[in-house]
Amino acid sequence: MRVSVIIPTHNEAQAIDRVLADLPSDLVTEVVVVDSNSSDGTPEIAAKLGARVIQEPRRGYGRACLTGLAAATSPDIVVFLDGDYSDRPSELPIILEPIIQGDADITIGSRLGRQRIPAALPWHQAFGNRLAAGLIRILYGLAITDLGPFRAGRADVLRTLALEETTYGWAVEMILKGAINGFRVAEVPVSYYPRIGKSKIGGTVKGTVGAAWFILSLTVRYYFRHRKTRNSTVRATEC
Repeated sequence: MRVSVIIPTHNEAQAIDRVLADLPSDLVTEVVVVDSNSSDGTPEIAAKLGARVIQEPRRGYGRACLTGLAAATSPDIVVFLDGDYSDRPSELPIILEPIIQGDADITIGSRLGRQRIPAALPWHQAFGNRLAAGLIRILYGLAITDLGPFRAGRADVLRTLALEETTYGWAVEMILKGAINGFRVAEVPVSYYPRIGKSKIGGTVKGTVGAAWFILSLTVRYYFRHRKTRNSTVRATEC
């Protein structure tokens, strides 16, 4: 299978070499680093280590992921991984296995179920993730515990979902649309460590609250949109 790894970056010069070095070369077909206006040499380091670097000047984590997805070269599976070395790239087989074995269409790495240093995930970020995961369980019946950034999906499934969220909503859009469309979303435990460098979102309570509000409101909005569409379909069928 062709596996494309998408890594969004912004000033990750301290970590990107470790991230790229730890990716299992026997499993990865290509690495696409999508850089957003780094000023510390991140794209140069990534290119020197063999990654294909794409510049995405527009802001937004989701936008960077979408840009990478559009640029991937005929993949069978697409993996999304942060460039801060908080998740361990060497655990890629854990993320890929359910898809390769035919047991899942999308996999999400849970940062709460394996090796985790308590300080790696600040309390406010852990709380926000648990709250969002709990809401998804209630509204969508999907048993997940975390919205981890280390994730993968079959390329054909991701194309079907027509992902479009460019900011914080990226964390849940893939999960929600996957559940709504009947695809199999599986959670697997991954390790999680303190990131190298300063977090752009989770490093502050303000940033986490803003992201949490966006994620929770999107989760509710998608639910009611789906229910409205489903009810309209049922009424049309009855007529």
